Formats: sequence, structure tokens, C-alpha cells
Amino acid sequence: MRVFAVYSIKGGVGKTASAVNVADLAARSGLRTLLWDLDPQGAASFYLRVKPKVKGGAEKLLRGKRSIRHWLRASDFDGLHLLPADFSYRNMDLVLDAQKKPRKRLSRLLAPLAKRYDAVFLDCPPSVSLLSESVFQAADAVLSPTIPTPLSLRSYDQLVRHLDELVGKPPRLLPFLAQVDRRKKIHCDIMDQIPSSHPEFLKSWIPSASVVEQMGTHRAPLGAFAPRSHAGLAYASLWDEVQSAFPE
Repeated sequence: MRVFAVYSIKGGVGKTASAVNVADLAARSGLRTLLWDLDPQGAASFYLRVKPKVKGGAEKLLRGKRSIRHWLRASDFDGLHLLPADFSYRNMDLVLDAQKKPRKRLSRLLAPLAKRYDAVFLDCPPSVSLLSESVFQAADAVLSPTIPTPLSLRSYDQLVRHLDELVGKPPRLLPFLAQVDRRKKIHCDIMDQIPSSHPEFLKSWIPSASVVEQMGTHRAPLGAFAPRSHAGLAYASLWDEVQSAFPE
């Protein structure tokens, strides 16, 4: 089982849309896939038509008195399951802080699912916190969407430094450009600079497109209603790159 965190320190970079679309593509490729919505806003749960409710809230889930399987939900999309979020997740750091070895709590919760799923995606809120440190302990890779602007790149560089400071082996970092608008000179200039300034970035990039916003209307990933759109093809290319980074 591979665990992929979709994470950025900066908000508004298309993180949830990326998590939902890449998880859907993983499921469509035949992998048994779980998406864990860790954001108290529950946007991924909304996109996948699952009621954003965790009975007993974050505290009951993290205490682990019942198996994590109790909270799993099937989505309307074949092969894709969801662990939904609700607003109690806003207290996740406080609940984690009350646990023994809180930075390893997510890893321990996910461990029983290793035989049930091939890929797990974590849709993470944009914060540097005890939760994010627990995510980094659990993840094999961090997919980090980054808008081609100076502030977004600055946030990405902060993430790199933060991961370098982690005790133990950090997850593999797989950054990619998102919400790219080729009409903007600053976007084009930074895209031209990325291969030399940040050669670790994946080659695939996600355009700024209204069809991505329509996910909220359709309540579905692009693969369900616009797989051949520019953004749909871009996410497919991104998932191919992610897969190639982890050959069997």
C-alpha cells in the first residue's frame, strides 16, 4: 500500500481538486483506492457525494477504539472509497496531542488497511502542525501543488526546508505546477525557470480551467464528466508521472 499526501503550506493552490482527481485516476487504473479527507471543510467529501460526518468526530476516530474500517464509505465512483471529514477535524491537533506518539498516529491507524487498499491519498489542510507532521510520518510521497508565483514558490521552499528538518526518513516530495494561466507573464516566466531552479518538479502541470470549478456542480472528479478536457488530460499525465516514480 502506497500512501500519498496531497499537501501545501499555502491554501488556494488546488490541493483538494488534485487529491480527488488523482485518487479517481488511481481507482480507474485498477488500484483499490482510499481518499482520506483530513480537511475540516470537507470539500473532498462533498465532491465525492459522501455526507461529511464522522460519528463521534475526530476524537473517537483517533482514539482508535474501533477499527478505522468502521468509518470507511464507498463513493459513487468504482474502486474509490472515502474516509470523510467533518468540522470536528478542526480540533485534530488537540486530539493528536493527547495521544501517545502523536506523530505516528496516522501511520498506526492506516496500517490495518494495507491488505485492503493499494493506494491511499490524504487530502491535507494547509497548515504546519502536529497533524501535518503525522501526515509526513505516514506518507510515502507528498504531492505538492504549486502555483507559478513568487509567494507560492516561497511556500514550497519552506516545505522543502521543513521536510529536511524531520527526524527519520522524510517522504518523497513530488511537486507540480497547478492553476497555471499561460496568459499571465509571471506564470510563463516562472514556468520557464522551473527546470533549472527546481528540477525536481514533475513535468506535468495543471491549467487554470473553469472545468475544474465545475467539479463542485457535478460533484464528481473530471474523469466522470470531462476526461478529455485539457485539465482532465493534465491530471492523467500527472498520475502517470506519479506512478512511474514508484515502479513495482
